[in-house]
Amino acid sequence: QVQLVESGGGLVQPGGSLRLSCAASGSISSRNTMGWYRQAPGKQRELVATITSGGTTNYADSVKGRFTISRDNAKAKNTVYLQMNSLKPEDTSVYYCNLRYTLLRQYDYWGQGTQVTISS
Repeated sequence: QVQLVESGGGLVQPGGSLRLSCAASGSISSRNTMGWYRQAPGKQRELVATITSGGTTNYADSVKGRFTISRDNAKAKNTVYLQMNSLKPEDTSVYYCNLRYTLLRQYDYWGQGTQVTISS
């Protein structure tokens, strides 16, 4: 059973920074993509950033230049980080960690979500 455990959310003032972490455990293909999505009240869940096991990254236009996704693959430790700088009130959302891989079929796992609130 695959589990994703997120940490690092909270309340921060506009212009501030936060770092989210997500640790995946369980039986996971070594070739996978991990990422962060977010969902604000009344809106659909949207992509924030993803990173493959090979290190290829993808960002939403709204966070490019402000957010950085990275991962630690050492010793099969599937952990992904999201460094968020220059935060804006519109970044306020619940942030969800995602792990996805294909092994005969597609596997798609989600974390429980962590609240990020940007407010003065």
